[in-house]
Amino acid sequence: MTLPDVSYLRLEKTGAVIIDIHVIPNASRTQADGSHDGALRVRLHAPPVDGKANSALIAWLADALGLAKRDVELIRGQTAKRKQLRVSAAACDKADWPALAI
Repeated sequence: MTLPDVSYLRLEKTGAVIIDIHVIPNASRTQADGSHDGALRVRLHAPPVDGKANSALIAWLADALGLAKRDVELIRGQTAKRKQLRVSAAACDKADWPALAI
């Protein structure tokens, strides 16, 4: 597994990958939009209400990497714009990491 050389992807000792994301909710469509303070900026179509933005972010990231949603978990920032997500070590070899290299 080779990760792109970007500041928002970090490999853990366990083999899992941590992704730092800065979310902009209520966008016209969901898409990656460059970086912001060392994090991947993602514009989300979903509103920041009742966890809808978090669910949409997990679904978008799993789809972008070609993984199942169960392989991606939100580990920090449930109510913040700055979030950390973990891709499980078992799924990292299957992930399409170049899709996140903006």
